[in-house]
Order: sequence, then structure tokens, then C-alpha cells
Amino acid sequence: MWIEQLQSANWLRATGCALGAYALGCFATGYYLVRARTGRDLRDIESGSVGARNVGRVLGKSGYLLTVLGDMAKGALAVGFAAEFTNHNQLIMALAVLAVIVGHVWPVQLHFRGGKGVATSFAALLVFDYRVALTILGVFLLGYVITRKSLFPAMFACICLPLADGWFHRAGLTATLMTGAAAIILFAHRRNLAEEMTALLARPVLRSGTAEGGRDMASKPEHTKL
Repeated sequence: MWIEQLQSANWLRATGCALGAYALGCFATGYYLVRARTGRDLRDIESGSVGARNVGRVLGKSGYLLTVLGDMAKGALAVGFAAEFTNHNQLIMALAVLAVIVGHVWPVQLHFRGGKGVATSFAALLVFDYRVALTILGVFLLGYVITRKSLFPAMFACICLPLADGWFHRAGLTATLMTGAAAIILFAHRRNLAEEMTALLARPVLRSGTAEGGRDMASKPEHTKL
């Protein structure tokens, strides 16, 4: 199966699609939106991310929504162009998914300080194979209903991405590329995961301290900066 996929790919077009997808990914919607409206560098504000949540802290709900739509649009366009130029070659489309995520997380013109790739990757996956996208969305929603948190369910859904791709395509190479995409998103969220884990581990300590000392040791909840 791997050999058939490699033989079916036009690698000149594959290279062009990957570079084009990376270039699209580098267009940091939130960064340019905040720069245009306020003249400020989003990377120096709050969490330093150019993603939608950080934009929302500066521009409100409208900025958040525009950033989500822009980030999703570039993910969909990157994979859509790859599909159009390669007659829907699954391997090259998967390569475009990976490349647009890389561009979003590490945009060269912003000195490789970009976003975290959730909206961009989901839209790219919808064009690549809506079944894969809806499967990981379902995993996320189930996790959210159970935990009432978004970070851990989202990262678990990300881990499930190569498994979902392997289930629907039965092809090792696309699943390998999806593993790379999932790894990049997890890496981009490493600080959020560390902060969330620290907060979870601290909770039993706070409870026991309150019980033993008889004093109110409650502290204000910390919100993870995305």
C-alpha cells in the first residue's frame, strides 16, 4: 500500500502543494488583524499567541470570530488547492494538512512564533476527509461533556487523529503524516498542558491544607492562557 501511494504521487506537484500550504499557513489572521486595528504586536500581549483566544482578549468577540474564520479558511484552501491540482491524491492532501499546520504554528515572517493550529487543522481535515474530522470532533465533544473542560479533550482528540485516519483509509503513509500533525499541535499546547496539570495536582493540596489548618486557603482560579 505504501509503495502504491508513493508511485501514484506526482512529487513535483506535491512539493508545490506543500510549499503553497505552508505559505497559506503563515498568514497569521489574528496577528495582522490586531496590527491593523491597534498597531500592536499580538505576540507581546497576554499569552503571546496569535490565535483566536488571544485576539479575543484584545478585540473582543468580533476579533475572535474573524480570526477563527480566517484560520479555518486558510486550512480549507490549502487542502482544497492540493485536491484540485493532484486529482484528489490522498497522500498529497495529507501532506498539505501537515504543511498548513506547520505554517500556522511556525510562520517564517513572524520568526516562527505563530498559533496553535486547532481551527486551521480542523478545517483542513474537513476538506481532506470529513469523516476523520467529524470523528475527532465527536471524541472532543464526548470528552467535554464528561470533564467540562476543553483542553484535555481537545488534546486527546488530537492523539486519536492518526487512529481515525488509519481506520478510514487503511493506509500507513497518510496516518504517518497525521501523526506528525497531531504531534505538532500537542507540542504547540505544551505550556497549556503543563499549567493545567499543575493546577490539577495542586487542588488536593489546597483541600487538605484547608481541612487541617481550619483556615480558608481558597485561591482564585487560574485561567490557562491559550
